[in-house]
Amino acid sequence: MVYLKEVTKENIDEVLELSVREDQKSFVSTTAESLAQAYAYKETAFPFAVYNDDTMVGFIMMGYYEVKNYYTLWKFLIDKKYQHMGYGREALMQGISFMRDKFNIKEIYTGVAPGNSVAKGLYQSIGFEDTGQIEFNMEEMCLKL
Repeated sequence: MVYLKEVTKENIDEVLELSVREDQKSFVSTTAESLAQAYAYKETAFPFAVYNDDTMVGFIMMGYYEVKNYYTLWKFLIDKKYQHMGYGREALMQGISFMRDKFNIKEIYTGVAPGNSVAKGLYQSIGFEDTGQIEFNMEEMCLKL
């Protein structure tokens, strides 16, 4: 069973060990970079470890983007050892549910690095659509809830 768990002192070392394949590294921040941002934006960032039963398989961070006044899927990765097993889709759905339930949001945004067709395909498969905006070299997508 896939579930999200808060990043704590008990699991942070394992979170820091998560990584993607070499050819994916230009598409996503490391968990160390993501956790540094979560610390700096601690009032508006919500980082979670992704587990399948007792095994950590990934990382997801949701947040509130004050500059644009919207909620976002900010960071997301499934460790290279656990990709293509369905964990990403389930973790994504749980992250979206968390934000919808906690903040009663009607839409959520994310950015996808150009060329990251796997992530874009996943997002599109659950209803994210391109907005046509590009910011920080990321293609913006939005999911209406």
